[in-house]
Amino acid sequence: MKINKLVMATNNKNKLREVREIFSPLGIEVISQKDAGADTNPEENGSTFSENAYIKAKTLYDVVKLPVIADDSGLCVDFLEGRPSIHSARYAPEGQECEKILEEMKDAPDSQRTAKFVCVIAFIDENGNSEFISGECSGKIGYEKKGLNGFGYDPIFMCGEKSFAEISSDDKNKISHRAKALKGLYELLKERYCD
Repeated sequence: MKINKLVMATNNKNKLREVREIFSPLGIEVISQKDAGADTNPEENGSTFSENAYIKAKTLYDVVKLPVIADDSGLCVDFLEGRPSIHSARYAPEGQECEKILEEMKDAPDSQRTAKFVCVIAFIDENGNSEFISGECSGKIGYEKKGLNGFGYDPIFMCGEKSFAEISSDDKNKISHRAKALKGLYELLKERYCD
């Protein structure tokens, strides 16, 4: 069963562009939920990234009855017992995410500043079968915001000597949690749904 079109549970232009670039060699057209005539915004009340990704994917699939993907991602900080995790987007008022984490970690020594970004993609094919693909990117929480690229927690997430907000989007797209999950999905689609 070949897939020609994939609906993504997002209207975020940056996410769409990233996914389109990755899947273009497969000849798969990726469209937003809006372009598919669906305006879903389900409550993400799952307790894991996988559950929230599935909630978004299944809600969209029930409307469009086409192959769909949805992702859920977040930052997990060891010193904060894994927080903010699935609550990353709502952990602090918009624009204050970094400040909140830095404040909570002001007493954390360097050895305890480990963290990772996690992304889980839920894929549902046209028959309603689902698959989950995950990706992680490990790093550390810095001591201050650095860089002007990126968004959310990127300015305090150190990957090597630079924060995610200090590297180009092209470089970030090679090593990020979402890039790794999308690469896994690419391989799955290539193997099962492409000629």
